[in-house]
Amino acid sequence: MSKKVKVSELVEQFSLEVIAGEAGLKHQIKVDDLYRPGLEMAGYFEYHPVDRIQILGKTELAFFNMLSPEERKSRIDQFGSEETPCIVVTRHLDVPQEFIDMANERNIALLRSPVATTTLSSRITGFLEKRLAPTTTIHGVLVDVYGVGMLITGSSGIGKSETALELVKRGHRLVADDAVEISQTSDFQLHATAPELIRHLLEIRGIGIINVMTLFGAGAVRNNKRISVVIKLEAWQQDKQYDRLGLDEEKTRIIDTDIPLVTIPVRPGRNLAVIIEVAAMNYRLKRMGYNAALQFTNKLTETISEDTDDLD
Repeated sequence: MSKKVKVSELVEQFSLEVIAGEAGLKHQIKVDDLYRPGLEMAGYFEYHPVDRIQILGKTELAFFNMLSPEERKSRIDQFGSEETPCIVVTRHLDVPQEFIDMANERNIALLRSPVATTTLSSRITGFLEKRLAPTTTIHGVLVDVYGVGMLITGSSGIGKSETALELVKRGHRLVADDAVEISQTSDFQLHATAPELIRHLLEIRGIGIINVMTLFGAGAVRNNKRISVVIKLEAWQQDKQYDRLGLDEEKTRIIDTDIPLVTIPVRPGRNLAVIIEVAAMNYRLKRMGYNAALQFTNKLTETISEDTDDLD
């Protein structure tokens, strides 16, 4: 089910003045894109996106006021439909009577703001992107390790929370335990937080629920973080071949975004917290262009090639 925002919520969020079409406040905004109808004011309606919020700034209204009464009527007759969520006039500009009459007739909320057009468009877009972003909830633990968002997943009882506790003790920050709420931005980045009820809490079997911020201080937690790597903890399988070089880069998909996946086998004696720290540092090095596994492979290939040449 797609997410929606009521026009009345937009009015409340940005303190917009309702000029006309009050009945349209119940309309719903379904897309986060805005539109400045400059071409439409000139009479071109072929590809007019009626489902977007229509922003009227100084340029659009100045051009509209230059038109003849017949042209103005023609533009208004084609402008706005039942799908149009609302019309927003910026800079506290005077609203032509034709727009007021059309808004009342078609029940489209006509709103006004004193904020400049570009600034208001940016603010509304940011608000809608956050509210309309696709979301999901994943069972796992999210920790900020050296600035890298590490989502730790695995079956129940594998040791996710205990590993997160060790990471917090080592100076890293907890974002969420058990339930991780994830939203995908328009540029396909994944940002996550914890549900309000369990924020800053960590469940440790045998001890119970602890408040990480109370025990370790405000520096041990953060409210949200972008996910960069997924760490999958799984019980060690003797007959399974695990990647020993790091050349095979696995991916996992969350919503519509592919994220690097690192599978870590769990067995007694393995320090998972240290391994995850190294995974975070290795991820940062790769982002900076250094790949240890690839360099090792290239050197090995060169050595084998030199030995072959010597034999010849």
